[in-house]
Amino acid sequence: MSANTETQSSSLDGLKWIVAIALLAAAVLGNYYYGDQVSVLYRAIGVVLLVVIAGVIAGMTGKGRQFREFAKESRKETRRVVWPSRQEATQTTLIVVVATAIVSLILWGMDAILVRIVGFFTGLEF
Repeated sequence: MSANTETQSSSLDGLKWIVAIALLAAAVLGNYYYGDQVSVLYRAIGVVLLVVIAGVIAGMTGKGRQFREFAKESRKETRRVVWPSRQEATQTTLIVVVATAIVSLILWGMDAILVRIVGFFTGLEF
């Protein structure tokens, strides 16, 4: 019984994906086709509705359920993260900015030296 249900579900999943992709294609083609004939507001509403319907249909597939479960778990995990305080974030940002400035000055100096060396050996003035 379970194997039969899984087979039926997977065959319906393919059909659901085809319908979802067809709806997305209809949104794109309809927006293009009616570009000069219908106002932007109505076209935007139509596109948003078709995308939402396609998303709902795709969400009812096996992969869609897996994605929703993953999103729920990700949200739970995000709530467990210990976020840095404002002071810690500011200090870390300043450290990164200073380190970036120092490294960029070092690389600029090395580039200038290498340009002079290459110019000396090739006889070209830079």
